[in-house]
Amino acid sequence: MTVPAPAGWPDVRPPTRPVRPQFSTGPTAKPPVWTLDSVFQQFHPGRSHRAAPCKAQLLEIIERSKALLGLPKGWEVGIVPASDTGAIELALWTFVSDVCGADVLSFDSFSATWAKDLSQQLALTNLTIHEAPYGHIPDLSQINFDRDVILTWNGTTAGTCLPDGDFIPKNRTGLTICDATSAAFAMVLPYDKLDVITWSWQKSLGGEGGHGMIALSPRALARLARPPVRPLPKIFQLKPDVFKGATINTPSMLAVADHLVGLKWAEAIGGLPALIERTQANYAAVAAYVEASKHWDFLATDNRSPTALCLTTQSVDPKAVQKWLTDEGVALDISAYRDAPPGLRLWGGPTVETQDLEYLMPWIEWATNKELTHG
Repeated sequence: MTVPAPAGWPDVRPPTRPVRPQFSTGPTAKPPVWTLDSVFQQFHPGRSHRAAPCKAQLLEIIERSKALLGLPKGWEVGIVPASDTGAIELALWTFVSDVCGADVLSFDSFSATWAKDLSQQLALTNLTIHEAPYGHIPDLSQINFDRDVILTWNGTTAGTCLPDGDFIPKNRTGLTICDATSAAFAMVLPYDKLDVITWSWQKSLGGEGGHGMIALSPRALARLARPPVRPLPKIFQLKPDVFKGATINTPSMLAVADHLVGLKWAEAIGGLPALIERTQANYAAVAAYVEASKHWDFLATDNRSPTALCLTTQSVDPKAVQKWLTDEGVALDISAYRDAPPGLRLWGGPTVETQDLEYLMPWIEWATNKELTHG
């Protein structure tokens, strides 16, 4: 534990509580400086997203995101509907077909969904699925980059992430399509090895749900300029104006104002290096507890995610521990994903304060011992 247990353990509650008990993996905790006033100060109520000040804010999100991530020259970024799910599905329906063929990684709930959609909804026959169980990643040496490759950088529901970009060749025929929703703004991504990157507002910067982002490299933009491989519904049609703030459908301008708070906060604290540093400190706080605990371990046995901190135990029912913590108001919305093995899932992204995680660890130990001793 990172904070000592009090005398009379486990019946005496730990002496300190997290200031913010929001450890959900999405939507995640707001930036520490967030207030409703900070959102309302830049909100344009009752205005069309096509109005000049509103369109300017949409373009501002695009430009600030590109700069904060450090995307290379020549990349384009757009705001798309339906969060990261909408963004990655747009990419799959737009780019992937049997003409080039595809390899897809499947090692958590969402990556398994993309594999299922490619095989069943798009009905690809020229498809290879590289699978691994929860807590592991597939054999990366078996991926064929002469085809389009669809990979999830961070397994949000499994607590695993890809190690780096060394396994991706620079000279490749296919596009590398990366679901980066719980990695963007929290980890280093190898842009020279990726062609399509998707993420959502409600992850690392604590925005509201419903909006997705898609970034395209020059290689992906060249593919986009070709005739579409299949008819596309309007919601999937990426046109040049999308990269200038003209969204495909109507966005929430309240969510836009909210997301700008997160982007400006990230810039103010030192940009991407500071976001990554905060994320690593959060992971270290939980890792220190897991190393000392007799009851809890990380679900991931391969490359552990620093943002999706998935814990597992054989000692007690994780749902009972979660209930103790929820009833005490010290940790909210931390159950494992519905398709994942039972456990706890904590968000360790940059909007979470490390001290709050340090204060939470004794509460997890307290709740575990309460369940062991009292049921």
